[in-house]
Amino acid sequence: MSAPRPLTRRQVLQSASLLGISAASLSISSGADAAESPEQALSPQSGLVTKQLKPLKYEEIPGLLTKSQVTPHYQAHYGGALKRFVTLDQQLDALYKGKEPLGGDAYALMQKDKVNRMNSVLLHELYFDGLTPKPGDPVGDIRTALANRFGSLDRWMEDFKACCLAANGWGILARDLVNGQLYNVASDLHEIGVLWLGQPLVVCDVYEHAFYVDYLNRKPEYVNKFVQFLDWTEINRRWSVLK
Repeated sequence: MSAPRPLTRRQVLQSASLLGISAASLSISSGADAAESPEQALSPQSGLVTKQLKPLKYEEIPGLLTKSQVTPHYQAHYGGALKRFVTLDQQLDALYKGKEPLGGDAYALMQKDKVNRMNSVLLHELYFDGLTPKPGDPVGDIRTALANRFGSLDRWMEDFKACCLAANGWGILARDLVNGQLYNVASDLHEIGVLWLGQPLVVCDVYEHAFYVDYLNRKPEYVNKFVQFLDWTEINRRWSVLK
């Protein structure tokens, strides 16, 4: 059986309509420009689809992260989450097709761990893909959207960094698909502090494993540098997927 394809914006629109969310609130076009393609998927080539590690675009980011920091983060933490998710998915699939009762403490733990690992995989992919060794200025509609929502790009950045410093796990800029608003979110665990129907646009991993090799316990230094190496072309692509 072939692996399922990632959701496209047309599929997102169809899902949203079942929840009473209008296309206007999502700013989704229904014309020919909404044609489906892999480039328009929310998270192209995600390990949640392929069951394989998504390739890194870089080995290090001079000025932000060394190879000694990136490699174990990518292999052990992202890779470990993906490996565990695949195992759980296979085990649960086998249980669904069997006749044993679906319950008990072990089963409950599997279900919770599944969500934790799925979110970890996706957030790590968004984190790694959202950075670039060659940073530039914000581009496209996302720049205007941030300025409109937060007053200015600098004001958004100030609030985003504050959320990152407040979080134990993830600092996230997300678009809420119900009201279309942008929010900075502080998340303490992969599955705690998220927005349901929230689309992550900028993701900063603030677990110590993401920066300790290079920064020890200097989290503010890491966060301040992180925002200087954002891949605004990729971030604008994420924003435009649902435009």
